[in-house]
Amino acid sequence: MEKFSLTLYLEINKSHYVFFVGESKDQNHFKIIYHLEIPLKGIESNRISNLDKAFHLIKENVYIIEQKFNHTFKEIVLILENFNLSFINLSGYKKLNGSQVLKENITYILNVLKSYIDKIESKKTVLHIFNSKFQLDGKKIDNLPVGLFGDFYSHELSFALIDTNDHKNLYSIFDKCNLRIRKTLLKSFVKGANLSDNNINIDTFFDIKIYDTSSKIFYFENNSLKFEQDFTFGYNIILRDISKITSLKINNVKSILNKLEFNKEIFKDDDFIEELFFKDETYRKIKKKLIYDIILARISEIFTLMISKNINLNYYKKTTKVIFFELNNQFQIKGLGEMYKNIFSMNGAFEVKFFDNSSPLSMLNTANKLVHYGWKKEAIPVAQTKKSLISRFFEAIFG
Repeated sequence: MEKFSLTLYLEINKSHYVFFVGESKDQNHFKIIYHLEIPLKGIESNRISNLDKAFHLIKENVYIIEQKFNHTFKEIVLILENFNLSFINLSGYKKLNGSQVLKENITYILNVLKSYIDKIESKKTVLHIFNSKFQLDGKKIDNLPVGLFGDFYSHELSFALIDTNDHKNLYSIFDKCNLRIRKTLLKSFVKGANLSDNNINIDTFFDIKIYDTSSKIFYFENNSLKFEQDFTFGYNIILRDISKITSLKINNVKSILNKLEFNKEIFKDDDFIEELFFKDETYRKIKKKLIYDIILARISEIFTLMISKNINLNYYKKTTKVIFFELNNQFQIKGLGEMYKNIFSMNGAFEVKFFDNSSPLSMLNTANKLVHYGWKKEAIPVAQTKKSLISRFFEAIFG
C-alpha cells in the first residue's frame, strides 16, 4: 500500500483563516483533501489584536480537522498575508585583488549585513532572506561564485521582516495548540515562486491583485521577493463613482457591470442602459459609454496611484516591464481585462499578463515544494533550527 503524508496548512489573509489539509506522496503527487474558511477574528489592522480570540478559534478548528481525519497533527505551515511587513535590500562588498571568492568571504558579508539588520530593526523578526544579486567585477553572476577569481565581489541580500510581537504571538498560539510551526511563508513569496515556475523565462516582474476594498502589489527580482505594498482601495472606487455620477443604487450598478460588456467599439450615441436594470428606481436614460468612461477613469487612477506616481517603485520600474495581473473572481466585468491592459501598457509602459495559476491547488502545490525542497534564491531555510545563520545558509546553497 502506498503511504501518503498529511500536512496542515493555515493561510491568514485579509478576511479569513483558511485551513487546508494536503496529501502528498512526493513532489509530483500533491492534492488538497480538505479546505475550510473561517471569518477572521482576533486580527485587525494587520496585527493580532485579541490573542485569546485568535487562539480559541484556531484551536477549535484544528480539533475539528483532527477529528475528521482521525489524525493528530504535530506541525503546521503558515502562509501569511494579513500582517505589517517590511523589506530591506542591502549589499555587502569584498575586495579580492585577483583572488578567489571563498566561503569565508561570503560569511563575512552575511555577518555584517545580518548584524546591521539586527541593529536597525531590533523590534522585527526576519522571515525570509533572499540572495537577490551576485556581482563579480561589476558583472551579474547567476549563481554563488565560490571559486571564481576577481578583484571586487558584491552580494545583495533581500530581507523580509515581520513585527516581533506578532511573530511571538503566532508562535504562542500554535505552541498552546501543541503544533510546531514548520515553516512560515509570505503569500507574496508563494505566489511569486508560482509565477516564476510557470513562466520559465521571467524572473523579474510586478504582481498586482485588486480586491473589493483593497489592493496589493509586490515586486520579484531575480526570483527574490524584494518589496510589497498594500492600498486601501479596490473595485469599490469604481462602484462608488458610477453610483455617485449616475445616482444608481450600488446593487443595480453591480448588476449592470456583471451582465453587460463594456467595449468602446460597440457603443452608439443612443446606446442606453436597459430599463430592466433599474430595480426599485425610476428609469433614466444613462448612456453605456458614460459607464465605460467612468470605469476607464478609475482604472487610470489606480495605475497612477499604484505604479506611475508611486515613489516606492521608482528604482524597480527601471528593471522590468512585466506586470502579472490577477482579476477578482467575484468582480468580473466583461471587457475589464482589456481596459487594464490598455491603460497599464499605454506608451509601452508595461507588458500586462493575466494569469489563473493562483488557484488553491496551484498555490498549495508551490507551498508544498517550498516547504520540502526550498527555493533557489532563498538564502536560509525558514524552518526554525538551532544552527547558526551562516551554517544554515551554506547548507541551503551546497546541501
